[in-house]
Amino acid sequence: MSQSFAYSTFLPGGQHWSLRVRKGTLIEFIAEQANTNVGLVMFNPENLHERLNLPDSLKCQHTVGLTRGNCLYSDMGRIFASIVEDDLGWHDSISGSLTRPMMVRKGWQPLTFQQALNERTQAGFDSFITEIAKYGLNERDLPAPLNLFSKVAVDEQGGISYVEGHCAKGARVTLRFEMDTLIALHSCPHPLDPAEQYPHRGVSLRFAEAAPVTTDDPCYQLCAENRRGFQNNRLYSLGFGAGDYLSHIPFAEASA
Repeated sequence: MSQSFAYSTFLPGGQHWSLRVRKGTLIEFIAEQANTNVGLVMFNPENLHERLNLPDSLKCQHTVGLTRGNCLYSDMGRIFASIVEDDLGWHDSISGSLTRPMMVRKGWQPLTFQQALNERTQAGFDSFITEIAKYGLNERDLPAPLNLFSKVAVDEQGGISYVEGHCAKGARVTLRFEMDTLIALHSCPHPLDPAEQYPHRGVSLRFAEAAPVTTDDPCYQLCAENRRGFQNNRLYSLGFGAGDYLSHIPFAEASA
């Protein structure tokens, strides 16, 4: 992706972060080690009751493996973000988060910051709770997370297994934010990661400004549901003043 990046940072393995991302922002995630995992949840900062809804995201786009061209929907039928670039072709939407009991069963000893400093071993679930608590939210408010860079396989009996090697070092995925979004993320391991020791695998993030969305955009054109989702965003954004980067999409497209 040829972009002029406005900001970049590195999140070491086993850490967490949250921030408000403005509409029209690109975030490029870069895996700095193989088998990296990034857990991600989203909220509307103007109404924290509106949050990421992965079941609806999968259902309306007729997929289970999210990739380039797919959108990430809220439970109000609006689009938080679109996947505009992707080296992997699949990001896990069904496995949830690593919990502390899971860590214990794997033999990964939970270590606090006081015990291990930056080599602490955190669970993704606890990381999310720590971040969303900053905004007055708790575990009842936590939606199902998206696990970027990770893939799972489902067998004929419904068993789920982790696909090791799916993410190579240097793999990238870019999200374009279609509305102001509060994101919470972590770089803790995938809950099905088979590593013998707790893996610390970091991710780089680079921020840039997105070009306006037009009617030939691949995410907009993927399906009729996505076109309606973009129209829902445009209608919603009219209440937040000028500068709507979705204005290149005419309202006449709403019924397409």
